[in-house]
Amino acid sequence: MLWKHRDVSPQARSTHLVSMLLIATMAVASFALSPTALAQGCIVARSSSQLMGPESQAGYLQPGEFESSVSYRHQFSFRHFVGSEEQTYRVQQGTQVMNKINLQDLTLTYGVSTRCSLSLDVPVLLASRRSNNSPYTTTAQGLGDLGVSAQAWVWNPKKARRGNMSVGIGVVLPTGKSDVTNKVDKFDGKGPQPVVVDYSIQPGTGGTGIVFRWQAFRAVFGGAVAYVNGNYIATPQNFNNTLRTGQSPSSLTAYNSISDQYLIEGGITRPFSRIRGLTWSLGPRIEGVPAYDLIGDDMGFRRPGYAISIVPGFQYARSGQMFSFGIGKAIYRNRTQSATDALTGTHGDAAFADYVWLGSYSARFGGPGHGER
Repeated sequence: MLWKHRDVSPQARSTHLVSMLLIATMAVASFALSPTALAQGCIVARSSSQLMGPESQAGYLQPGEFESSVSYRHQFSFRHFVGSEEQTYRVQQGTQVMNKINLQDLTLTYGVSTRCSLSLDVPVLLASRRSNNSPYTTTAQGLGDLGVSAQAWVWNPKKARRGNMSVGIGVVLPTGKSDVTNKVDKFDGKGPQPVVVDYSIQPGTGGTGIVFRWQAFRAVFGGAVAYVNGNYIATPQNFNNTLRTGQSPSSLTAYNSISDQYLIEGGITRPFSRIRGLTWSLGPRIEGVPAYDLIGDDMGFRRPGYAISIVPGFQYARSGQMFSFGIGKAIYRNRTQSATDALTGTHGDAAFADYVWLGSYSARFGGPGHGER
């Protein structure tokens, strides 16, 4: 293959290094609070909302205890960006691409000990994509890529009541389909023809990923807690076997890239004094896809970029159960230049959402005293 080995300019590699250092710096700076994938539109980053304190504010998970949760995110993207500049003419001309993403994530966590736990994540995707001036809509739905991870608290939970940090590692398995096709009629006289749907609405990536997770919290003042959470999914594979519709197999962008994804969020959460178990939270959230992977090559077709949002939210925890809801408002969006863009001297665009809607419910069972929380 022409793109077996990446050959990018020193400037592009420098930009990638700076981006990785920025992400690492944010994480390290956040960890200082302690004594805690993966997307916007065409950018494939499908992580759901993270925890915001010691095990979702319901206290530390106990040995032998389970926590099951279902989280949901919805977004509608239609604003196109090249770099950080919005292509406003796309909406004016009616040529914008519209993505609707509905993602459910089912998670089961088991407390192995007071410090360690194991988690299984099962994502389910329902999505559609349509160009405003197109005669047809493409859709995809189904099981996504399963994730299995282990995480551990750095400090002893029996002593670290005001602050702690956990780190985790796991794998994402290619259980979701990455080659979903639709039969569509383009009204060109050929009748319904099969097309491979865009990779932004494919349930799976077609590759295995390594998951790095972190969570940190620290009690600060007046009952408030500062928190930071995040994850990074590293994908050693280059691209999958899904040949994009209308592409020559020898093209640099013939096959979909298996790209890394990341999410970092932080902020403050504080309880309402008059309503037991009810808290509010506020903080920034950044998620996206890097142009260059942490491990392996980065060729194939991808739309790298990231979005920064401000997310106000509410959580209600009682008797081992928790409800949470948040709305992220995008304040900055950037469709960065991909590796193939850099090689060809181009810069593609991507559609981003104005808002991301987040909700979740979790419950605990088993283990000692689970009904007394």
